[in-house]
Amino acid sequence: VQLQASGGGLVQAGGSLRLSCAASVRTYNHYMMGWFCQAPGKEREFVAALSWNGGSTSYPDSVKGRFTVTRDNAKNTVYLQMNSLKPEDTAVYYCASSTSIWGLRGREAVYGTWGQGTQVTVSS
Repeated sequence: VQLQASGGGLVQAGGSLRLSCAASVRTYNHYMMGWFCQAPGKEREFVAALSWNGGSTSYPDSVKGRFTVTRDNAKNTVYLQMNSLKPEDTAVYYCASSTSIWGLRGREAVYGTWGQGTQVTVSS
């Protein structure tokens, strides 16, 4: 599986962006999908996860209620809708896929395939 992330850009605080992550093969439909972000000088952080069938989602408290992850398996694509953006959301955002169990969804190490990252910049 190869992943292609897109949709990043520059937005003002309070604005919205929708990131997309397109997978190269249909078998991605069996994978757990995750979004992570990495700000300059910081570790990569978990942002969202979505189960293979879209039935379960997970978010850290920092984005809960503002970000929503969904998938369209017919298009082999996962989306991250980001609303009420804050300057501290500024980072490079990565999508990733995993064949691991749902209980490990927040762990970067269980994701075996990563997209190239897309820059999100939120101005104050």
